Order: sequence, then C-alpha cells, then structure tokens
Amino acid sequence: MDDDLNMSIRKFLKQVGVTSQQAIEEALRAEGVDASKAHAVKMTLTIEDLGVEHVVTGEIKGKQA
Repeated sequence: MDDDLNMSIRKFLKQVGVTSQQAIEEALRAEGVDASKAHAVKMTLTIEDLGVEHVVTGEIKGKQA
C-alpha cells in the first residue's frame, strides 16, 4: 500500500479514536451515568464511494464495585 495513503488512513483513525473518546466521556458526564455500569456501543464506518459499511460492536464499562 502507498505510504501516503497508509499515513492518511492512520491520521483519520487517530482522529476518530480521540474524538470518539471525548464524545463518550462528555455524554457520561452530562448524564451523570454510573461509570461502573456497562454500556453497549456500536461504531459504523461508512465509505460510500467504495460501498463499505463496517460495524464494530462492544461494551464499555468502568470498575465493578
């Protein structure tokens, strides 16, 4: 794969990771949610002109009491 393309992908994914973490933290603070409770999460990556839709599901949770 082209090095410039690979670097562009990595920059995009870093931006996704950083901004997603900020959005999750802000939402938890705003709602006063119990951090020990598990929350189902889903991330969808769409690249329309390539016909790509990639879905990742999981769970986030803090320490259990």
